[in-house]
Amino acid sequence: MAATPKASPGKSSKAPVKAPLEGQGESASALIDAKIRSLADWRGETLAHLRQLMHEAVPGVVEEVKWMGVPVWSHAGILCTGETYKQAVKLTFAKGASLPDPSGLFNSSLEGNTRRAIDLHEGEAINEAALKELFRAAADFNDLQAAQKKARPKAPAPKKAA
Repeated sequence: MAATPKASPGKSSKAPVKAPLEGQGESASALIDAKIRSLADWRGETLAHLRQLMHEAVPGVVEEVKWMGVPVWSHAGILCTGETYKQAVKLTFAKGASLPDPSGLFNSSLEGNTRRAIDLHEGEAINEAALKELFRAAADFNDLQAAQKKARPKAPAPKKAA
């Protein structure tokens, strides 16, 4: 009788397949595709269009899926999320309060010190040029923060007592 192959420790053959690195990469893109298809109404069309604009504005943006299926776009940190509700598609910018918004796109979550959001409703026109500028500004802000963090000198390790 042939031996049954053993499962890897801690792995179950019945466990659901998760996207690599907590929802990043190709698997995350497929999950976002599936979410867009599942909406099958103006929200799916709007989310797909916003996603296209993000990719045009920030080539190489990383797609992730977090928080029970929320699409997330990252570049040196989270740029924004794309949430869908019954009456709106919401783009929440993780560091929106630090971004210039000369076109006044932010119309939601204005009270906080960090995030800002844009609620889009059925039939609303999207200022594509301004939105792309906002996507680029978010990526530039993340790049700047990453560079500043890298440039900070590290504190010396405490000396051990002899």
